[in-house]
Formats: sequence, C-alpha cells, structure tokens
Amino acid sequence: MKRLHLHVSVPDLAQSIQFYEALFGAPPTVVKDDYAKWMLEDPRVNLAISQRGGAQGIDHVGIQTDTAEELGVLAARLRAAGETTFDETAATCCYARSDKSWVNDPAGVRWETFFTFGEATTYGEDGARAAMAAPAPAAEACCGSAKPAASACS
Repeated sequence: MKRLHLHVSVPDLAQSIQFYEALFGAPPTVVKDDYAKWMLEDPRVNLAISQRGGAQGIDHVGIQTDTAEELGVLAARLRAAGETTFDETAATCCYARSDKSWVNDPAGVRWETFFTFGEATTYGEDGARAAMAAPAPAAEACCGSAKPAASACS
C-alpha cells in the first residue's frame, strides 16, 4: 500500500507543529529541532515539515511505498513514460534511511518515490536537489561515481 508524502519548509517549526496538530487532531510521530513528521492513516499521508533555511512552502511531494518492490514498479513507470529519474540507494534524509527515485513533473514539481527501511540520527542531505538541477551528464559519464539518472544508462 502506498502513502502520499508532502514536505513543507516552514518559517517557524513550533507554530507549524501547533497548526498541524490542530488540523490532524494528533501530535507528530517524529519531532527534532528542525523537523517534524506525521504518519497518518486518515488521510493516509506522510506529512513532513522542516525549518532548515530554504525557500518556504511546498518543498516536494511524493509517494512512500511499503516495499522495495513497489518502489521499483513506480520508478519503472516513470522511466517507461520517458521521464529522467535520479535514483538514490540507502540515502540518509529526514532522519531516515531510504531508497529513492526522484523526478520532476512537467511543471517542475519535484516528486520523490521512496521506500524507508530505517532511522538515522542526522537529517542528512538532499543530493537529488543539486543533481536534478544540474544539466544532464554526457552519455559517457553515466556510470561515474555519482549515480546519475537511471534512464541515461539504460
């Protein structure tokens, strides 16, 4: 089963936690100094908020899968549709360890499809943001040390 994911960059974490607690009628399931997350069943959503100095508002949207196999199906659909994906294995982000496949939709909205398999003690880095903003690598560079868009090596 899949879960919708939204990540919002907020100016005031404490104020935003109060707002979303009131909206959902539940406290966050994870709270850190710069981050909070709700894993809700009704609606089935993973809402994350963070205060990390970036642009405020929707940072990205996504779909969280319950298995690595579901993630593989979603990533394959995106590549079959001709989209360029950026795949990450065992990424540390948002205090979690996940495999991910990122894509920009036609309007430029970042979509993250991911399978989380563990926790992390640090927030981690958003390697996809820089990789997806950079120009596409040349074909001969597709299998270098930085893992580029999977469809470039297909």
